[in-house]
Amino acid sequence: MKQRLFSTILVALLFSGIVNAQNMDIPVLYKTIQVSGLNIFYREAGTPGKPVLLLLHGFPSSSKMFEKLFPLLSDRYHLIAPDYPGFGYSDAPPPSRFAYTFDHIADIVDSFIKALNLTSYSMYVQDYGGPVGFRLITKHNAKPTSLIIQNAVSHEAGLGPLWETRRAFWKDRAAHEEQLKKNFTSLEATRQRHVGTNPHPERIDPDGWMDEYAFLTRPVQAAIQTDLFYDYQTNLASYPVWQQWLKANQPRLLVLWGKYDPSFMVAGAEAYKKTSPPPASSSWTPDTSHSTRSRLRSATRSAPSFLQTTK
Repeated sequence: MKQRLFSTILVALLFSGIVNAQNMDIPVLYKTIQVSGLNIFYREAGTPGKPVLLLLHGFPSSSKMFEKLFPLLSDRYHLIAPDYPGFGYSDAPPPSRFAYTFDHIADIVDSFIKALNLTSYSMYVQDYGGPVGFRLITKHNAKPTSLIIQNAVSHEAGLGPLWETRRAFWKDRAAHEEQLKKNFTSLEATRQRHVGTNPHPERIDPDGWMDEYAFLTRPVQAAIQTDLFYDYQTNLASYPVWQQWLKANQPRLLVLWGKYDPSFMVAGAEAYKKTSPPPASSSWTPDTSHSTRSRLRSATRSAPSFLQTTK
C-alpha cells in the first residue's frame, strides 16, 4: 500500500511539473563519516555546488523520513540528511559512554556540517530537528538562508495534553519513568504519532509506526531515548531565546503542520506568525498527524516553490 501511494503521488507530480522524470534517475547515496569518534550515517542526493538543503529528522525516526522528498528536489538542490547519534544507522553508544542531550547532539551535527564543509544552506527541521536546528543557529552561529519547520515547537502554546505526563517525568524521573514509556515509546504511542486524531486511520500505512517501534525496541534504545527526552525540558527553557532570534532576524520561514498531531498542537504553528509575521513566514496545515511520512502531500505542494524563491 505504501509503495502504491507514493507511486501515485509521484506520477501525479510528474504530470503537474513539480518533478520531472529525470529526477527519478538521480541516485540517493548512503554514506558514513567519522565525526568526533562516531560513525555518522547520512543520505545525500543532488549535485554538489547547487543550493544545499540540510534535513534534520525527528523522533524516533532517522534520515529515512525524508527519502521520498529527495526525487522532488534533487535536480535543483544538494540534499543532505544525517542520522543523529543513537538514531538510524549512526553509532549508538550506551548512555554510559555518550551524553544524550540536545546540546551534545547539536555539537555533533555542527561538527558534521563542518566536516562536509557546508557553508551555505537552507534548513528543514521536523520534531527533534527543531531543537537541534535552533541550537545550531543560536549556539553555533549557523545562518540558514531559509528555514522549513514541520511540527517542531518553539512556543509552549504548541504543547498539548500529552505533555502533562512528560512534565511530571521531568519533575520526578524515578516516579514517572514507566508512565513516560507508555506515553512516549510504547507501540500505542508510536502508532499515535502517525495516526493522531485523524478520522480516517485506515488511510495510514502501519509500516511507518511498526518500523519505528522496531527501532525503539533495539538494545539500549530505551535508555538512550529516556535520557534524551529527560533533557527535552531544556528546549522549553530555550524557547524565549529561539523566539528572540526569529523576531530579530526575520528569516524566510515556511511552517508545515499536521492538524491531527495530538502532541504538537496547531497553536504551535500559529505562534510562529507572531515571532516571524508575514511576509517573512507562511504556514500550511494539512489533514495529517505528526509523522513526516504522512505529510508528503503537503511538503510536495509547499517546499519546492518556497525553496525556489530563496535560492
